[in-house]
Amino acid sequence: MPLDSTVFGPPRPWWRAFLRLLGVLAAVVAIVLGCWGGYVLSERQGMAALRLESNHRLDLFAAVVEGRIRRLEHVPATVQLSADVLALLRAPDEPRRVADASGYLRRLNAHLGSLAVFVLDERGVVLASSNADQNDDSLIGSDLAYRPYFLEALAGRVGRHFAIGARRGEPGYFVSHPIRDGARVVGVAAIKISLSPIEQIWEMLGAPALLADANQVVILSSQREWRYTALAELPLERRVDLQINRLYDDLRIERFPLPVQLSVDEESQVVEGVLPASSALLPRGSAEMLVLGRTLDGMDWRVLIFSDLRGVRMQAMRYGILCGVAAAFVQLLLLYLLQRRRLLRQKLEAKQMLERVNTELEHKVTKRTRALSETNVRLRKEVAEREQAEQTLRAAQDELVHAAKMAVLGQLATGITHELTQPLGAIRTLSGNASEFLRRGDLEAVGGNLDIVARLADQMGGIIHPLKSFARKSAAQPAATDVAVAVRHALFLYDQRLRRAGVQLDNRCTAEAALPRVWCDPNRLEQVLINLIGNALDAMHDSPEKRLCIEALPAASGDDALLLQVIDSGPGFDAATAEHLFEPFYTTKPAGAGLGLGLAISRDIVREFGGEIEASSPADPELTDADAARPRGARFVLRLPLPPTAPPSTIAHIATP
Repeated sequence: MPLDSTVFGPPRPWWRAFLRLLGVLAAVVAIVLGCWGGYVLSERQGMAALRLESNHRLDLFAAVVEGRIRRLEHVPATVQLSADVLALLRAPDEPRRVADASGYLRRLNAHLGSLAVFVLDERGVVLASSNADQNDDSLIGSDLAYRPYFLEALAGRVGRHFAIGARRGEPGYFVSHPIRDGARVVGVAAIKISLSPIEQIWEMLGAPALLADANQVVILSSQREWRYTALAELPLERRVDLQINRLYDDLRIERFPLPVQLSVDEESQVVEGVLPASSALLPRGSAEMLVLGRTLDGMDWRVLIFSDLRGVRMQAMRYGILCGVAAAFVQLLLLYLLQRRRLLRQKLEAKQMLERVNTELEHKVTKRTRALSETNVRLRKEVAEREQAEQTLRAAQDELVHAAKMAVLGQLATGITHELTQPLGAIRTLSGNASEFLRRGDLEAVGGNLDIVARLADQMGGIIHPLKSFARKSAAQPAATDVAVAVRHALFLYDQRLRRAGVQLDNRCTAEAALPRVWCDPNRLEQVLINLIGNALDAMHDSPEKRLCIEALPAASGDDALLLQVIDSGPGFDAATAEHLFEPFYTTKPAGAGLGLGLAISRDIVREFGGEIEASSPADPELTDADAARPRGARFVLRLPLPPTAPPSTIAHIATP
């Protein structure tokens, strides 16, 4: 028995292999997205955990620092209670009073364990000090009037400042308090608190850290190269003040060495950011660092901790790989189920195919034994073929109309691309800005950008809507149609070409004209208008004056129709050309510029909904006395029927093909 292609089926089309390739690509993309989603989720969780742990360490560190430094802040306020100190301030020139006051301060300092306790007069000169017996380190006689803590205490306030010692250059935390004799400030008591205890607790943070004072200068750090650097660029007036009060002695304050802007808002209590990788500057190699900060209560000091993100990144990468493997497993499971279903379907199709072959064999035996049945079947087949031929012819006509639409859209692609490029570029810029504002937490700016993006999207929708309705492939369905809307949509598609060609447009079919509606398919009417306008633009290509007029006029009395005219200022055509104007494949354009099907298709479309199309030229005698306001080129007149006056049910029946 010869092989039958109907039994084994036709060869698989090429698009099945293309769909299979798309499926493979989709599977790969799903795995990649699974890896990426798992990585992002794990990274966020890891960052939250690291942030929580770092904040806990910062809280502990801040509590320890405040406990060790601030426990001595009340001492200067008690110095004025000493009778020896008040006696010295009343008679500063008596050596015995200097010795008594210094002895009191020495005993007080020995009990507290601070670096020094000293008393200054109202001019800023040290009169008594706890280290008066140390000749090489005694502060007696030193002029400290330039120190900010002296000036604040002299003004009646408590002064708190970090400074480097004037004699030995040892850094310390200075706290000052005014000494009053009655209501008058006669001197200042100050204490210098050692910062060495803080150096011993860096290890509790478990990461590089620093302390910055109110000037945003690093005064202590676990990394020695970070000390006495500025977290933010110091303005010139601030640098001048630092040179005057010599808080940092004569050290030159350089910029913080890490390549990140770490300036701290004066009103903020929390600092947070991510420091990018830099193997040359980070203390533990090339890795990203999470930067967190706290402000020490009442000290204007800020502590910053730099936590390594390599562990978080590695954990996120492992979790992302696990998610990718899970996605691949799910896809393999789905593939197995689909393959199993396919095998079952193939078995069912094979069974149906065998049954169909058996039925065909029985049918052949029946046709051989019954001639009458065979003739009947042949006649039915011929009728079916004729009906199929009619359907094919109608489908071919629809395909030809649709092909003409696609050809016009291809010619207009450049103009539409230009209309969409600007809003697309603006949307890209606004989305990038919105991402940046979202990262900064500026939700108001994000909302503003998204509002602008929405308006641009509406603008693009307004551009694309006429194209969608024009490119839609559908059978003709007559309905009450607004001529002004159809003309506006057709002109929209030629907007860029009209501008480039410098055509003077006179559109008299507008909404203000209050034109009656016509009975036709709106999409097909737009197709006809686009063909006529395109022909008019081609005809006016070499004309010195380019004018295009579109207007609608009522038909003669007794004729329920509307006359829609498209007039150009081109050279027109002669009588011989007018006889063949609507013949298929007849064209006056150069070779390769057109097929000569536009007017033939347009006439068939107009006649399909009961209208007519006519053409005339200035060569015709009837146009010699035409209105001077209209162009004197080719004139195409569409006779469009008005909606029927039958009941709505009847009209709906007519509109359905």
